[in-house]
Amino acid sequence: MPQFLLLAGVVAVGVIGYRAFVREAERVSARVRRAEKEQQTGATGTLVKDEKTGEYRLDKDE
Repeated sequence: MPQFLLLAGVVAVGVIGYRAFVREAERVSARVRRAEKEQQTGATGTLVKDEKTGEYRLDKDE
């Protein structure tokens, strides 16, 4: 029985780690795509409209 619990724990950690890895990879590739598009257009950033004020602001990477 302890082997089963250990195996279940290892599998759970593996699944959580894999999901975190995929989430980070998607975030990085989105940042790279945005940087490539900015380089193609010659822009220095991406403007995002603020829904509350209606003003545009420069989108910053977190």
